[in-house]
Parts: sequence; C-alpha cells; structure tokens
Amino acid sequence: MTNGFLRTKRLLFCRWEAGDLLEAEALWGDPLVTRWITATGRMTVEEVADRLAQEVERDKQFGIQYWPLRELSTGELAGCCGLRPHGEGELELGVHLRPAFWGRGLGEEACRAALWYAFVKWDIPSVFAGHNPHNTASPKLLEKLGFSPIGEEFYPPTGLYHPSYRLQRGDFFCPEIPVYLD
Repeated sequence: MTNGFLRTKRLLFCRWEAGDLLEAEALWGDPLVTRWITATGRMTVEEVADRLAQEVERDKQFGIQYWPLRELSTGELAGCCGLRPHGEGELELGVHLRPAFWGRGLGEEACRAALWYAFVKWDIPSVFAGHNPHNTASPKLLEKLGFSPIGEEFYPPTGLYHPSYRLQRGDFFCPEIPVYLD
C-alpha cells in the first residue's frame, strides 16, 4: 500500500498495490464484510486477488479505486472507500469496513471525503450509490450523506436489484474538509 494521499480526522486514504493481497484478504476475505457484496456472501482467495487486481487496474486507468483506509491512531486497515466509473460522466461511491470499525461513524467520514474528492478534485456533477436490499445500515448512511433514491439497479455480483441513489454536487455538504496530501 502506498503512502496516503487524503486524510480525514481519523482516516488515511492510501492506494491498493498488487502486493497487498494479505490486507485485501483481511477485508474481502471476511464474510461479515462480503455478505452484502457477493451472491454467496463469501469471497475465495482467488476472488479477493481478482478484486485487488481490479482496484489496482482501475487506479492505473482512471486514477480512482475503492481506496484502502488506515485508522490514523493505530495504522490498522479499517476498510476501503472510494469511487469507480458508473455511466457517462458519473462516479459510483462505495465503502466496505471491517467489523471492528463498525458503529464509530468512520463510514460516513470516509464517504464524505470520497465525495469531496469526486466533487472538488474531479468536478463531477453527480455521484451514484447502491446497496444490497438486505443491508439496513446503508440506506441510513446514504440519507445522512444527502443521497436521494432514484430506483433500483441490477447488480450482477449479488444477482439482486439494489436500491439506487444519486447525490448532486449542489446538495453535498462536508463539515470537515479532508487534507489532500498529493
């Protein structure tokens, strides 16, 4: 994992690299994390390696990924949060946290920083988000962030239609501006 490029009050955003398989397994190898993002609820070591390779390639191709997050106070991998292309001129927001970091507001903090990056650094007019229909925490987070429901979209990795949302740049609020380190 390369040095951080974006910092919030409690988190450091880094970049995945090909050699980060052990840390990727600590995140996407945990069925408590993947139960909402795959049809089986689990990812094999090979699937984790494929996911890591996709994130590394996305960074090379577009300069974005679901960036790994380090807790500033411990240096521990808290999860990932970031962006990926979604449709013409739009990015999709996603966040996956390890269970030890749930319930502390880190997801909201990370998402606000990623949204700031999309709207300020990339000048994107809107950001898309979706979530597994069985996940009851994600709609609450998206509402806090200011997203509006727009319908449902089929998500092939789960085989389900996921509730979908959009946030317009003009509706975005970031109470604490992250520190851009690059």
